[in-house]
Amino acid sequence: MTGPRIVLASTSRYRAALLRRLLDDFEQIAPDVDERSLPDETPAARASRLAAAKASVVSENRRDALVIGSDQVATLGNNILHKPGSTGNASHQLRASSGNHVDFFTGLCVIDGQGSRHAALDHTRVLFRKLTDAEIDRYIARERPLDCAGSFKSEGTGIALFERIETTDPSALVGLPLIALARLLRQAGIAVP
Repeated sequence: MTGPRIVLASTSRYRAALLRRLLDDFEQIAPDVDERSLPDETPAARASRLAAAKASVVSENRRDALVIGSDQVATLGNNILHKPGSTGNASHQLRASSGNHVDFFTGLCVIDGQGSRHAALDHTRVLFRKLTDAEIDRYIARERPLDCAGSFKSEGTGIALFERIETTDPSALVGLPLIALARLLRQAGIAVP
């Protein structure tokens, strides 16, 4: 590969799979970042702050590389939907989301070897259809979305849970907005495609 090394500041297999759609060669490094919300921080501000923090932490040790940081915050009304971690929590989240809108704010930050930053924020809104308990149970048993904010995988069977998705970038819902990332990479001097 010509040009700088590319590092994804994430160990997410979902983000890595998305990034492979744009780039063949990159590393993944886990960022050590405190992901708690700050007082009075909006979900959009939190996603942007954490994306920048992840990229910054990794960039400190990899000044030879272009580093990509991303973070996503899912909200149902005023409540943040974290990764459920258990089938019980996933069931609770999907029951609460049934018939409602869930908002996803995905922050993105690219830092090059000179320390220049390029950032973007995506807002995707999902309208869940009314779900029965049996549909929720079948879905969780089939996909086991326990490591996904909102308790679904839109790239899989989770797409059947929705009435509609309102977005400018369908990849953002999975956790890495590729349209914005391609633009930021070009701004940083990386040829895409």
